[in-house]
Amino acid sequence: MKFAKEVRVGNIIMVEGKPFIVLRSDVNGSSRTGFTYKWKMKNLLTSAPLENVFRGDDKFDVVVLDKKPVTYSYFADPLYVFMDEEYNQYEIEEENLGEALNYLKDGMECEAVFYDGKAISVELPTIIARQIIYSEPAVKGNTSGNVLKEAKIENAIEGKQHIVQVPLFVDQGDVIEIDTRTNEYKKVVRD
Repeated sequence: MKFAKEVRVGNIIMVEGKPFIVLRSDVNGSSRTGFTYKWKMKNLLTSAPLENVFRGDDKFDVVVLDKKPVTYSYFADPLYVFMDEEYNQYEIEEENLGEALNYLKDGMECEAVFYDGKAISVELPTIIARQIIYSEPAVKGNTSGNVLKEAKIENAIEGKQHIVQVPLFVDQGDVIEIDTRTNEYKKVVRD
């Protein structure tokens, strides 16, 4: 058990018997009147958002989730199927994958996150490489400053063509590195 004042953003806590991840924490009050903690949270099982205010001396169970390396296999409407090295298959709902859908690719390695023996989401590698499948050519004379353009990257999900902002010198067919946490271009991968 942890007091509310000890819980940090990213911790998974139990609220009314359900697991929530703390996405944001705002502190109000003073040492004389006591502190309150306003948390923005997301239910790990249903992805439902929740905002609530707690006193600093409220206690919570902090949950440590299990993780296992898996590989993305295929889409079996409405579930995405991942497989571990022992050929066990784990099905995860689309709404639980969130931003990971933008980067999924057949055979992609990632980590499945488990709660109570059930796969509830995946964590992607921080940096991934993807080929640009479409990008407008650079406009002549538009080179002053840090000018960016939109580029569509490859992924396995039909209708989920993801767009990344890239510098003007990046062309269609180039392979780039992307930070999956921020959706930012990092560099062009050269052979």
